[in-house]
Amino acid sequence: MLFNSIEFAIFIPIVFFLYWFVFNKNIKFQNLLIVIASYIFYGWWDWRFLSLIAFSTIVDFSVGIGLSKSEKKLNRKILLWTSIIVNLGFLGYFKYYNFFVDNFITAFSFFGYRPNLNSLNILLPVGISFYTFQTLSYTIDIYRNKLTPTKDFIAFSAFVCFFPQLVAGPIERATHLLPQFYRKRNFNYSFAVDGLRQILWGLFKKIVIADNCAFYANEIFNNHSVHPASTLFLGALFFTFQIYGDFSGYSDIAIGTSRLFGFDLMKNFAFPYFSRDIAEFWRRWHISLSTWFRDYLYIPLGGSRGGTWMKVRNTFAIFLISGFWHGANWTFIIWGALNAIYFLPLLLLNKNRQNLGVVAQQNLFPSLKELVQMGATFLITVVAWIFFRAENIGHAFDYLKRLFHTSLFSIPSILPKTTLFLIFLFVLAEWFQRGKEHGLSIVEQKIFMFRWVRWCTYIVLIIIIFAFGGSQQEFIYFQF
Repeated sequence: MLFNSIEFAIFIPIVFFLYWFVFNKNIKFQNLLIVIASYIFYGWWDWRFLSLIAFSTIVDFSVGIGLSKSEKKLNRKILLWTSIIVNLGFLGYFKYYNFFVDNFITAFSFFGYRPNLNSLNILLPVGISFYTFQTLSYTIDIYRNKLTPTKDFIAFSAFVCFFPQLVAGPIERATHLLPQFYRKRNFNYSFAVDGLRQILWGLFKKIVIADNCAFYANEIFNNHSVHPASTLFLGALFFTFQIYGDFSGYSDIAIGTSRLFGFDLMKNFAFPYFSRDIAEFWRRWHISLSTWFRDYLYIPLGGSRGGTWMKVRNTFAIFLISGFWHGANWTFIIWGALNAIYFLPLLLLNKNRQNLGVVAQQNLFPSLKELVQMGATFLITVVAWIFFRAENIGHAFDYLKRLFHTSLFSIPSILPKTTLFLIFLFVLAEWFQRGKEHGLSIVEQKIFMFRWVRWCTYIVLIIIIFAFGGSQQEFIYFQF
């Protein structure tokens, strides 16, 4: 079920009514409703994969109970590795089996031997990378004695399959989201209204920005050999805004929808394209995944505490695995390696935490230095996104070769003025909101203190969505 679909527009009011007006007296019934609604929401794509979520839920719930009853170190390790192997085993089979088989065959073909192995026609379960990491955080935190395991199977099931963020995050930690299923939720009008604002902003990002950019990005990337370099640059630019509008738009809708039901999800994007260096970019982009890898991979490997070799090793490890998490393709691995190369100089020079605040926080415009820093960071990010979007390594390098050509200064063969203008307005709106929770966090601003001004803003956005929305596209991160 897509957030930007008629089915979801019907689904949400029904669940909302039952949640607040029928089952509002009993928290267990509310949690059970969330589980049922989440299974309907997920099963809308393919009901067969519901068994994977159910099995993962049972395994990790049982492991949590087992860890609470066991004090022997060996037994606790066995239980932890049971959870890790089951979860990563499913992920590896469905997402990476064909990748390893194909590369294994290619490697041995160089020596004149072709192993008798066949790829499988495997359908990737939507969102498996997200809920796998979410359940892993539960068992790992229990093992580390940072979390007390729950004995409420319904609450835990609701945590695992919570429909707003089930398919593409944010990847919630059990320490943050799970306790919210224990507490009685009371309807908070202002909290819910702000959730509606964030949903509207997320729909604008997805339908107007991402879907329009997708049309031109696909056209240019799929036919890159016939376009001049100036058009290829536009293609990379369109994909840069497509993936941001698509993924951050999903996160906004997920967070806003959660607020309608009294839940607080973590912020997943913090206006990353205004970053002054790549380290700041990764503190603002897909925050739930970046912090997950930091806490469960980077720090256990030693983080930045060791010598130069350890810092280099750990940096490449986290970025390469992050790239591989996104997909079973060498393009994602190179994308991760490229970001590691971007990041390393900052880390080695101890400058990776020099830009922690909001850019030009007290000013309307950035300084010349900040403008140059943002521009440089944005450009190297655009280059990295080419690998992320390309079909394969050859496609990526050919695209780059043709991009760095004298025709870069020619008039583009594709120049959609309306889409470029919408991107300009979008960037402008985000710049003014860069210190806020989301693009429609407007109630604290003087001009929006009047209700009629706020409603005019909402109506204008809705008109823009219907008038300029692109053709419906699935969210990019569903494939991950």
